[in-house]
Amino acid sequence: MRIVFVHGACVKDGSWWWHRTGELLAEQGLASEAPALPSCGETGVWMDAGGPGLAEDVAAVRRVLIASDEPTVVVAHSYGGIVTAEAAAGVEPVRHLLLVSSYLPEVGQSLSSFGGEEPAPFLDFDPEGGTFSVRPDALAETFLQDCDPEIQRGAMDKTARQSLAVLEQPVQSAAWQQVPSTYLVCAEDHGTPAELQRQFAGRAGSVVELDAGHHPFLSQPAAVRDLILAL
Repeated sequence: MRIVFVHGACVKDGSWWWHRTGELLAEQGLASEAPALPSCGETGVWMDAGGPGLAEDVAAVRRVLIASDEPTVVVAHSYGGIVTAEAAAGVEPVRHLLLVSSYLPEVGQSLSSFGGEEPAPFLDFDPEGGTFSVRPDALAETFLQDCDPEIQRGAMDKTARQSLAVLEQPVQSAAWQQVPSTYLVCAEDHGTPAELQRQFAGRAGSVVELDAGHHPFLSQPAAVRDLILAL
């Protein structure tokens, strides 16, 4: 069994965001990896409103998923659920999806389908440059309030500007409709309210709740490890 972690929006270096849980899983003999997402600038391609976007992110994750026939659990976080919905579709080794404070799009839905009428106050949009990101002054209080100061400081260097292209591009598949899925509701999430997560979770096969913020794999890695082992 292997674990593939698909990180959320406006960050880079998925392995860092995943490292606390990944290390605990490695102690149990479970390998994990975190694909780089082109829309977050992780592949060195210049970003603007034209991309790279969802299609490139899907292709990057799908390459990792089909590279091995080992049974795989995909852990999709936040925007990672949008990517995974398409990337994991029809990939036989994928045996389970664990969706963490994540979006579960129907075919034809995009990231913007889940937004409100006004932009989230913790986001910084640059229409001229064609990118968006998390406001540095809002990062810790919105997404990492239950993490220790060391993690909060480290996260400042792991945010990224992301192409606006991902906002409107619809998914072409919904893997969670065919693959067994578990939704992890993060009840103390300040970025994606628990009430909204529970709406998304209604589409998943099973639901688990944890009193954690947006990144439980950093704040409560043992709990996330145990959930994965139970799958």
